Amino acid sequence: MRRAPKGERVIIALLGRRNSGKSSLINAIVGQEIAIVSEVPGTTTDPVDKHYELLPLGPVTFYDTPGLDDVGYLGELRVKATKKILAKCDIALLVVDERGIGECEVNILQELREKNIPTIVVFNKIDIAVPDEKDIEFCKNLTFPYVMVSTVSKEGVLELKEKIIETVPSFLKEEQVLVQDLINPGELVVLVVPIDLSAPKGRLILPQVQVLRSILDANAIAVVTKESELEKTLNSLSIKPSLVITDSQAIGIVSRIVPEDVRLTTFSIIMARYKSGNLDTLLEGLETINDLKDGDRVLISEACSHHPLEDDIGKVKIPGWILKHTGKRIHFDVYQGGDFPEDLEKYKLVVHCGACMLNPAEMKHRIIECRRRGVPITNYGMTISKIHGVIDRVLRPFKIEKKGVL
Repeated sequence: MRRAPKGERVIIALLGRRNSGKSSLINAIVGQEIAIVSEVPGTTTDPVDKHYELLPLGPVTFYDTPGLDDVGYLGELRVKATKKILAKCDIALLVVDERGIGECEVNILQELREKNIPTIVVFNKIDIAVPDEKDIEFCKNLTFPYVMVSTVSKEGVLELKEKIIETVPSFLKEEQVLVQDLINPGELVVLVVPIDLSAPKGRLILPQVQVLRSILDANAIAVVTKESELEKTLNSLSIKPSLVITDSQAIGIVSRIVPEDVRLTTFSIIMARYKSGNLDTLLEGLETINDLKDGDRVLISEACSHHPLEDDIGKVKIPGWILKHTGKRIHFDVYQGGDFPEDLEKYKLVVHCGACMLNPAEMKHRIIECRRRGVPITNYGMTISKIHGVIDRVLRPFKIEKKGVL
């Protein structure tokens, strides 16, 4: 089985009190003993992920989490780690044991509803005790779907799988497109892929591979070249490209080489649309760059963690371009991987990468959090294109005309 990229999996988080049977439930769902099971409260001390193929839905990741009722200093840290999983999950399973629905469950259900995370209440250990009727009524009154399960007899496990597939948001069940809607079968697309210090040895990066596959799925033709060979490549073609897609860092030179009547955009902008659903909020955030003042703080957010090189895009290039463009003394913070600051209010702007390593739920959560805190957010590709004066051009393939951002 091909291993699906992390950002392409449906994320399912199991939540509940200590010893509610979360680990046993994961084992029952996947049919393997992959999570440690113990009668000792707090056995699961960190969120643990398990990849699984939940057909016909496809690749998913189950997260086994520490108990929400954990205590003490370390317990608080474990609960905090559990809450961080909510930022990326597409669906939550609240595991309730024979103790029933108490204050802990009510509080997390309220938080899940506020975050608009689809939730299934799983009444576990029905081999020990059936759920109280008042708990069933509680779920019905608040329209939370529920399933009764025994991880010992496996009763209800199949029903739970079916309920998960039924509850997952509809857009996650649909085939997501990267560029198929931008091109027609038989058309030619040129991909410009710089090979520099940041390029991984012996392979292309994930967005480039995904876009290439998307072009092939559209029954179109793909040509891959470096920016140094782009002019020679275009001159050698017998037909004009329908679309040119470039790494954002090369947009300056590429935009000068590609004829004006050929559509042009960047991998980063394509990924931003794919992960966020639309570009509107990111475009609104782009306008903030011209309003930055001396002393303002900007967050550079990258979804992947890597050792920064001397010309690193997030740590060096984008801050340098923004400083040169604005002429202001601006402070920059860089966050990588799953980290996203809680004190967003101190930033005047968030500049986010294409989010190829995040699933759509996590990227959308970050956008929602920025909007909720009143902090504009934009994207690497848009920022670089704006600074190079080609933002309107790179948005044209999406039929977006955004004036006033230059």
